[in-house]
Amino acid sequence: MANLVYKRVSTDQQSTARQDLVLEEAGIEDPVVFEEDPGTSSRLHPLQRPKFGELLTYARPGDTVHISEMFRLVRGNQHILDVLDVLHRDRLALRIHDGAFSAMDLTARHPRTGELLSTVKFMVQTLAAAGELQRDLQRELTYDGLRAAEAKGAKGGRRPAVAATKTADVRTAYLEGRSIAALARDHGVSRGAIRTAVADLLPEYTATDPDTPAPELPVGACLKDRVSP
Repeated sequence: MANLVYKRVSTDQQSTARQDLVLEEAGIEDPVVFEEDPGTSSRLHPLQRPKFGELLTYARPGDTVHISEMFRLVRGNQHILDVLDVLHRDRLALRIHDGAFSAMDLTARHPRTGELLSTVKFMVQTLAAAGELQRDLQRELTYDGLRAAEAKGAKGGRRPAVAATKTADVRTAYLEGRSIAALARDHGVSRGAIRTAVADLLPEYTATDPDTPAPELPVGACLKDRVSP
């Protein structure tokens, strides 16, 4: 009886590193690996994916299909049901090693009769786990988007603050007439980060100590958003 491993990533910016780790920790003996080409979308029905098709052709009754997480194979409830129909027909076991469905044996059969254990409890568990599947899928889509953005030179999340080592340079440039917008571009941060670095130099700044004089500003620095030179 063979152990058949299926792997897939949604974009060519992703790697299978996480899947490899999960599957390695599972201790699968003599795995036969079927890996989709990078970028094979989760929107494509599993039964239409080339490598999963090859896996089903290769499989024999009694073999076990292994995947790291359910969303690597299916996208929603109908995909789950379609795949289980085929696995049941071909008498293949399915093991998910992390995330949604990882604690369930979806292909369990009665030890004496060989009938599927399709009880009401099983169906309730399946529907509950399907909600977790959607969360896993959403995490995958978010991750894909971030990786694609990074490949294009952008990064997700809040833009960084001005580095401490650069604060003095930013303040000096601002006093010399460099605009906030230009400084933000120069240092790869948001305008808000620049404003934070030069907060006490801004025209609207009010010193907490009334006896502390406001810093002397160069001509033209009173404009809040000047046009960059």
